[in-house]
Amino acid sequence: MNVFDKLALPNGSTIRNRIAKAAMEENMANADHAPSESLMRLYQAWAEGGAGLLITGNVMVDSRAMTGPGGVVLENDKHIEAFRRWAQIGRSKGAQFWLQINHPGRQMRANLGQPTWAPSAVPLALGKMSRHFNTPHAMTHEMINAVIQRFTRTAQLGELAGFTGVEIHAAHGYLLSQFLSPLTNQRADQWGGSLENRARLLMEIVKAVRAAVSPRFAVSVKLNSADFQRGGFSADEARQVVKQLNDLAVDLVELSGGSYEAPAMQGDARDGRTLAREAYFVEFARDIRTIATMPVMVTGGIRRRTVAEQVITSGVDMVGIGTALAIEPDLPREWRAGKDSAPALAPITWKNKPLASLANMAAVKFQLRRLSLGKPPHPNVSPLRALILQQLADAARSREYRRWIALRSKP
Repeated sequence: MNVFDKLALPNGSTIRNRIAKAAMEENMANADHAPSESLMRLYQAWAEGGAGLLITGNVMVDSRAMTGPGGVVLENDKHIEAFRRWAQIGRSKGAQFWLQINHPGRQMRANLGQPTWAPSAVPLALGKMSRHFNTPHAMTHEMINAVIQRFTRTAQLGELAGFTGVEIHAAHGYLLSQFLSPLTNQRADQWGGSLENRARLLMEIVKAVRAAVSPRFAVSVKLNSADFQRGGFSADEARQVVKQLNDLAVDLVELSGGSYEAPAMQGDARDGRTLAREAYFVEFARDIRTIATMPVMVTGGIRRRTVAEQVITSGVDMVGIGTALAIEPDLPREWRAGKDSAPALAPITWKNKPLASLANMAAVKFQLRRLSLGKPPHPNVSPLRALILQQLADAARSREYRRWIALRSKP
């Protein structure tokens, strides 16, 4: 078994190899929050790079609920032709191409000017940076049902546009992850309390999406292995959620971890001396593979072929690669050609962990912007410079978003 073996999915389709371009938030929508020319060029580079599966960054199911400014929204068919072109580009070299569909819940910045909704009125705990996020309102039953419908509609539109699947984002502290966690879900109704209740929204969305799309259209879930917060969603609860997903015709589960408050998905070891350090969710993924009836993918820090091969031979079905493909989009082709490429960003050792997390994301987005312009990546960019540039860009795009949403709300 190696990373260039094909992977058969439960729906009967095949992924040409075991390497996935994992989701990274690009924030490259055009002025109408549809796929932009820059985003098309970026995915052309990844399509030509040789990965078997490409997963988009966040595609929002509700234009009023954004993970960040400049995000792509798919809530109606107004820009379906742009999505068709994006899908064609992503699939042009034989990869499967899935939309990652998401709702931020409480992880939406206050400067976007929209009401924030979550399972319960529990604010983010980010120290001084908490002021950038509003305390959320607890969602009503009507809102919860509307969210189910929105995830379903976005999946239907994705299939109509020519994507081959969707990944339902239930990790990294976003809305569905918030429902799963007892720290953020303090409800006393059928959507909170027991794990069965906390997992209900995810299960209802999976069932609704699966019923609304064709059998060959892939339906996958991104799930935290844990929140890495005391009292939060635990590894044992993640196992129980996967057991529930076994019964719902899910085609793949991707395992990651963390949230804005505990950004474990970015890792804390970049020297790659051991499998545990480089593929830092792999031990849990191997454990989950023993109970999962669908393929399991692990994402987090993988950047060397030897590590990717070890992950696959250990029993995990697929490796998701993010940052390394932002630095070297041709990485799968280089591995196949026998090169030992192992692209990485310099570690960020700032004491302020939330700020370091933002700087790390900014450094990744810096590479994505260069790729989208046809320029070579610059992995040694100063994290401070990347962060300042990102903050300036976010401020400008936030102003644009507020104007855009205001125009849409006018009668």
